[in-house]
Amino acid sequence: MKALLLLLALLPSAGNAQEPAFPQKSPIEVTVLFPAGSSADVTARMLADGMSKHLNQRVLVVNRPGAGGAIGYKYVAGQKPDGYSLVWNSNSISTTFHSGQLNFDYRAFDAVARVLVESVVIAVRADARWNNLRELIDEAKSRPKAISVGHSGIGSHTHISLAALFHASGAEVNEVPFGAAQVVPSLLGGHVDAVVQLPAALSGPVKQGQVRLLAALIPARDPALPDVATAREQGFDVSLEAWRGIASPRGVSKSTLSALEKAIRATVESAEFQRNSENLGVRPAFMPADEFGDLIAKEDAALARLMILIGLKK
Repeated sequence: MKALLLLLALLPSAGNAQEPAFPQKSPIEVTVLFPAGSSADVTARMLADGMSKHLNQRVLVVNRPGAGGAIGYKYVAGQKPDGYSLVWNSNSISTTFHSGQLNFDYRAFDAVARVLVESVVIAVRADARWNNLRELIDEAKSRPKAISVGHSGIGSHTHISLAALFHASGAEVNEVPFGAAQVVPSLLGGHVDAVVQLPAALSGPVKQGQVRLLAALIPARDPALPDVATAREQGFDVSLEAWRGIASPRGVSKSTLSALEKAIRATVESAEFQRNSENLGVRPAFMPADEFGDLIAKEDAALARLMILIGLKK
C-alpha cells in the first residue's frame, strides 16, 4: 500500500515536467502559401535562413499552396500556438477571406512581425507591342476581352490588383488564373499577353531582357524599380502595395512572440538580407507585432471595400 501511495505521489511531478524553453524543443516550420520558385517561396527562404542563425534552431520552409493561400492558412490555424508552426502571411489573409475561400479572417492569427513590402507590377514580354500601361489599356478598350492577363489564382493579391486596375481604367481583359509558379513561364511562353505579378518572381527574366515592366501599382515609385512608372503617374488611380510577414495561430505566449520578433528584426536588418532583397526587387520593411496587427486590421477593412467595388467580395 505504501509503495502504491508513493507511486501516486510521484505521478504529478512527471506530468508537470517542464518543456524545453522556446525554441529548443524542435525545428520551427514556416508554411508558405505558394509553390517553390514563387516570390513568396524565395523570400521566405531568405528569412528562414536568417532566423535559424539568430534562434540557433532550424527554421524549415514548407510549401502548402492552393486556393489563393487558403489551404496554408487553414493548416496553420489548426496548429498549436506554441511558436513552432508559423505562416508566411500577406494581404492574402484578407483577400482569401473576403472572396469566400476562407471561413475565418485575420483574427485567427497573432501578428508576429512584418518583414518586407513588394510592388505589384504589370509586365509584358520584351517583344510586346506595348511600351507603357496607357498603350495596353487603350488597346484593351478598343478590343474588349481580346488581351489576356495572367495572375496567381482567384482571390490572390495579384488577382485583386488586376481586377482593380482594369476596373479603374474601364477596360475589359481576359483574366487567366495560374498556380503562382506558372504565371511567369506562361508569359514567357506566349500563353498570355501580360501578367500582374510581384517583382521577385520576375527579377530573373527582367535582368535577362525577356520581360518589360509597364507599371507598378503602388503609391510612389519603388526605389528598387526607379525606372518603372506607377499606374497613377500614367493616369490610373490604383495602389495596392503587397506586404509579407510572419503570423502564429492565435494565443502564442508573449515570451515566444518576443523571441520570434527579435530574430526577425535581426534578420531583416542584416546586411545579407538587405543585399538579397535588393537583388530581388523587394524592400525590407520590418514592423513589430503590435504595429503589424494594426496594419492588417486597417488593410482588411480597405480590401473589403475594394472587393465590393470590383465585385469580388462574397
